Amino acid sequence: MSKLSYHNKRFRSLSNTENGEVDATTIFHYRQEEMTVWATYKGGSIIFGTLVAKVDEQNRLDMRYQHLSEDGTFKTGICHSTPEVLADGRIRLHEKWQWTSGDQSSGASIIEEIP
Repeated sequence: MSKLSYHNKRFRSLSNTENGEVDATTIFHYRQEEMTVWATYKGGSIIFGTLVAKVDEQNRLDMRYQHLSEDGTFKTGICHSTPEVLADGRIRLHEKWQWTSGDQSSGASIIEEIP
């Protein structure tokens, strides 16, 4: 797979497991410098969040995230995202994640680049 750029791309959730807080109204704004990716996100029940990730040779992301929820709680977690390049060139990320705060549960989500 050729090297993907996540820089200045925006993503929106397509699906998430019930124990997740991200939904279709949550917007992620990704930035990238070499093999480091970071993003801010907000929307839905999330007031504001940040993430930082390392990109590997297959363009997969190993990330850590944190956000403040509308109920006033801070949430943290880890996520491993695998990219899929769509026919139109946009990126779809297949994610496996786990909370590192609260109940420590895990889940799966898909986010897709907004054209």
